[in-house]
Amino acid sequence: QVQLVESGGDLVQPGGSLRLSCAASGFIFSIYRMSWYRQAPGKERELVAVSAGGITNYADSVKGRFTISRDNAKNTVYLQMNNLKPEDTAVYYCNAARSYTNYWGQGTQVTVSA
Repeated sequence: QVQLVESGGDLVQPGGSLRLSCAASGFIFSIYRMSWYRQAPGKERELVAVSAGGITNYADSVKGRFTISRDNAKNTVYLQMNNLKPEDTAVYYCNAARSYTNYWGQGTQVTVSA
């Protein structure tokens, strides 16, 4: 049974930091492209960061502030978020993808507010 379980979301003040985790099980984690997406109220889900084959990519809005990393031994992908802004407020989702296969986690809420 495939599972992606996100954790680490919280309420944080502007300028603060959070680290999200996504624990995966039920598939060969190391060969999957792992990504973080987010969806703010009233907006479409957007890609935040991707890790695949040792290469990472980021949305322009988070470059220099967010870092995606993965530990294939622990089947876990992380998103380190620094210098958080109110516009980063969203539900953050973990995604695993390979060919025509696509898995999603349930999401974790990140709220950036004073």
